[in-house]
Amino acid sequence: MDRLLTRLASAALRLPAARTRRITVTRDIPVRVRDGVALRTDHYAPDLPGAPTVLIRTPYGRGGPMRLLGRLAAERGYHVVIQSCRGTHGSGGAFAPLVHERDDGLDTLDWLRRQRWWSGAFGMFGASYQGFVQWALAAEAADELRAMVAVATASATRDSTYAGESFALDTVLTWAELLQAQTVPWLARQWELRRGQPRLARALTHLPLAEADRIATGVTVPFFQEWLRHHTPDADYWRSRVFGDRIAEVRAPVLMLSGWQDIFLPAQLDDYVRLRAAGARPRLTVGPWTHGSPGLLVAALRTGLDWLDEHLAGRPTPPRAPVRVHVGGDGGGWRDLPDWPPPAVPTRWHLHADRALGTTAPIPSPPDRIWYDPADPTPSLGGPLLVAQRAGKVDNRPVEARPDVLTYTSAPLDAPVEVVGPVRAEVHVRSELSYLDVFVRLCDVDRRGRSWNVCDGLVRVAPGRFPTDPSGVVRVPLTLWPAAHRFAPGHRLRVQVSGGAHPRYARNPGTGEPLGTAVTLRAGWREILHDPAHPSAIVLPHAQPPPAPRP
Repeated sequence: MDRLLTRLASAALRLPAARTRRITVTRDIPVRVRDGVALRTDHYAPDLPGAPTVLIRTPYGRGGPMRLLGRLAAERGYHVVIQSCRGTHGSGGAFAPLVHERDDGLDTLDWLRRQRWWSGAFGMFGASYQGFVQWALAAEAADELRAMVAVATASATRDSTYAGESFALDTVLTWAELLQAQTVPWLARQWELRRGQPRLARALTHLPLAEADRIATGVTVPFFQEWLRHHTPDADYWRSRVFGDRIAEVRAPVLMLSGWQDIFLPAQLDDYVRLRAAGARPRLTVGPWTHGSPGLLVAALRTGLDWLDEHLAGRPTPPRAPVRVHVGGDGGGWRDLPDWPPPAVPTRWHLHADRALGTTAPIPSPPDRIWYDPADPTPSLGGPLLVAQRAGKVDNRPVEARPDVLTYTSAPLDAPVEVVGPVRAEVHVRSELSYLDVFVRLCDVDRRGRSWNVCDGLVRVAPGRFPTDPSGVVRVPLTLWPAAHRFAPGHRLRVQVSGGAHPRYARNPGTGEPLGTAVTLRAGWREILHDPAHPSAIVLPHAQPPPAPRP
């Protein structure tokens, strides 16, 4: 059955012909690491001499998609080693995210070196957490590491967990629930999914957050509790759990794939920029995908196996541009770029009176006011979420109709506007509360009035974090998700400004209480200013037109 599924998948993915169909699979090998823990490992061995190795370390099990990937890569001519991270799927010890991945990865590499089939060269492949474990090992794998395929992942998770110094509640709690669900019987899990995961839904709305893991999973999740406690930027806790400080030492060629609505996209693009600054030439693809969406996984298999062929096996592959991005919107499509970010013209789109948005300079105007109540927090809708079915581009009109959301909309465009690159904003806010969040979202309003989210960002404001002028106005800088989008003629640009996006981000209680124990909720007015002294705006990277061809 595995062979049949592999052939069907290979045909559907339009992969090159297999180099061998003779694969020997050895399952549940106990690989012992330095503290005596046995990590359960599967080995897919092709009957080809001198074949290099592909290592995949994962907390999500070695069956299902991993089994298919193991056979596909082995038929391509690789020894494939798939290992369950400690504390998961039969491996010993307790799973503590990011804590043991460096040492366990190095010990697994030592085990590989002792195998009679070891050729002296290996690559790594994986998405999300499977990518974090690659970065944990990469700087110390020396010249034996010949290629990496990093999909929807990054070398550091801290900034994604606390985006804007808030807390990515939906991502973290949903992930904790998914990990715990791996330990329950399959039928019980299917029943919970069929019911719509009511325990998780209750947990996402519960206060204090320190009790949310028990509501969602029935048990206390140690890493969830730790992440609630160690949330400040200077927390020592994260120093040994991020691996970006050694990214310049990585010599293996890196293929990066992600989506514009992926939860780790900003961090992954930071990795790309740092590798480029160190003189490396990673290859980057960003498509119209969310975290775990089928399109992203298909692209990862196709281009990832080609990357391994080129850099691990030394086989020729079709030439590709260093950067390939999908531009969304009407008239968009794939673009090949020489680097990221591409040349662009930073253009300020100012918030104006009467909820207008335009590139003209602001004029004197009164501020707009909204009332934010954390007891009825502004909901999140689509965007970068962990679960693909709820993520991505959606019609934002339901949330824009709420009284706690301000919208600023341009006139219909006479000509297309193509935005490709980093996006930022600055919002001038006066609030009766010292603790607040500012959420900004860019949308594309089509001819039918539907408002489709393009990118967004949130920043948590606390006393002393940003300067306050004598009138009590705080200038809040925001870094939004990067974007690649074409606003078509007749469409309008829209900017939302609100006080949160729950449960994607934990609600701000307005009191300054600790993240995990806050229960008191304070509502309050806030003003958004957009006069010449307080020029609130979103700054968009207008794509430069290509140079005219030479005669």
